[in-house]
Amino acid sequence: MMSEYSIEVKDLCISYRDLKAYSIKKMLLRGKKNEKDIFQAVKNVSFALEPGEVLGIIGKNGSGKSTMLKSIAGIFSADSGTIDLHGHSVSLLAIGVGFQKQLSGRENIMLSGMLLGFSEEYIQERMDDIIEFSELGKFIDKPVRTYSSGMYSKLAFSIATTLESDILLIDEVLSVGDEHFKKKSAARTKQLIQNKNRTVIIVSHNISTLKSMCTKVMWMHEGEVVKIGEPAAVLKEYKEFMK
Repeated sequence: MMSEYSIEVKDLCISYRDLKAYSIKKMLLRGKKNEKDIFQAVKNVSFALEPGEVLGIIGKNGSGKSTMLKSIAGIFSADSGTIDLHGHSVSLLAIGVGFQKQLSGRENIMLSGMLLGFSEEYIQERMDDIIEFSELGKFIDKPVRTYSSGMYSKLAFSIATTLESDILLIDEVLSVGDEHFKKKSAARTKQLIQNKNRTVIIVSHNISTLKSMCTKVMWMHEGEVVKIGEPAAVLKEYKEFMK
């Protein structure tokens, strides 16, 4: 029997070392971990989403929002708890994640797609669409280290939104690049979100965006869920708190 959920997160905890807290010399000399150096970014977070749901996540910087998204995408591993995608494919749209800078844009398309679990054949089928949407032209065969931040963003957006995954994770990036590309990327994002079979999680500070696009909103604070529910109600409480 198939689960009705596309994603289930239960009692998720993620922590990491605070590298600013000590030097490499101290780390080598120290025989055991100092608990003060461990930062718990996500604390016992649980939620479940059905296909077609759009979850917005809001909270101050340092609330654990992006850490949790990267864990769902398989970039960070959890200390405890579970993330069950029920066999669904997932892609993360976050600028600055996942490119090998010495490789060309074309090679990074192939690498990114394979890391997301797509076959080489499927990525090749979508390659021209990705390159066309990115508007990178001849730069697609240049090393990514030579790209401007705008070009980098365009390529990341094009890959994440052309390779069609069941679950789309969007971290602060709803429109990228110049004004023309921003309009194009915003329209593409809206189209992806309207797909009733796709589950979307959006991390954003933009209250109006979350209110208009999401079916539910989760407010996180210092790694914990404060509230999850109907967008207008949760966002109203969050705005009051931020005052």
